Amino acid sequence: MLERLVAFLVFIVIFPVILLLAVVILLTDGRPIFFRQTRVGQFGRDFKIFKFRSMRNLKGAEQGQFDAGSQSRVTKVGAILRKTKMDELPQILNVINGTMSFAGPRPEVRQWVETYPERWARVHKVKPGITDPASIRFRNEEALLSAQQNPQEYYQNVILPAKLDLYESYIAKKSLGYDLKIIAKTLLSVVKG
Repeated sequence: MLERLVAFLVFIVIFPVILLLAVVILLTDGRPIFFRQTRVGQFGRDFKIFKFRSMRNLKGAEQGQFDAGSQSRVTKVGAILRKTKMDELPQILNVINGTMSFAGPRPEVRQWVETYPERWARVHKVKPGITDPASIRFRNEEALLSAQQNPQEYYQNVILPAKLDLYESYIAKKSLGYDLKIIAKTLLSVVKG
């Protein structure tokens, strides 16, 4: 409940930024302003994650269709939002509604959860988060994927196992102090660009 209360207070503070970005997206790229996608959360339950829309619409994307490494659909405003991680701001709503935490393993689409079900079962014991050590380490994930001949294969066999290692390590170290450290490192990496 404390985290949800903090999230609500943060939402009030950042609401002008969210409103401004929503207007910019509406004026430059039209509707929808927000992108909602089904992800797998704590205890393996599906939930809808919120982001600012940064790509042109793709049928099936909200159900989890994976377009690994493709930059062709990213809008001009979307490229800026992704670089600054501002596309993630609406996830504060996920923290308010209790489906996510500020820090925790990033939630994945079911397609990739089913690739390593036993490992994800361990990860899903905790609530997913907006940021975690894997978010910091793989900040340039899109660039890594777009450089591969087979982005999906590279994601499945290289990036995803490395992320799962980091998720499991996070769970072993999880504490309020560690979460605050991760949030601070994330903010610093965003500022550094």
